[in-house]
Amino acid sequence: MIPRPALYLGLAGLLPFLWGALGTLVPAIDQFTVSALGQRFNAGFILVSYGTVILCFMSGVLWGFATKTNEFKAFSLSTMPALWAFFTVGGGQDRAISAVLIGFLLVFACDVQFRLWGLAPDWWLKLRTLLTAIVAACLAIGLLA
Repeated sequence: MIPRPALYLGLAGLLPFLWGALGTLVPAIDQFTVSALGQRFNAGFILVSYGTVILCFMSGVLWGFATKTNEFKAFSLSTMPALWAFFTVGGGQDRAISAVLIGFLLVFACDVQFRLWGLAPDWWLKLRTLLTAIVAACLAIGLLA
């Protein structure tokens, strides 16, 4: 069972992704957000900037799991989401959203590997599957809408 704090905070962390996807689908929402908060809060930028932050956050989470071992491979793999974001995000909105989307699919593969190594808790993949599916859908909307 997923611990309630992890589930609630994970679901709350989806709000910017959901807002970005909604703003992509409903231009009036995007226009309202931009007029209220400024151009840097347009739907595409929200998806890219928040997605990049969360990819880097996930590197830190994986690093925490890696501390349970002295294995170079675990520490190395834990740095991949942040490095992916650093080297691939940019070059226009569609390219950046694509890079973030691919990054989330790759970080999910890392989640699976850390669980197989026994470094992530038993409930981890249930939470990550739910969150990754929603994040990927939001990013796909941002990319395809």
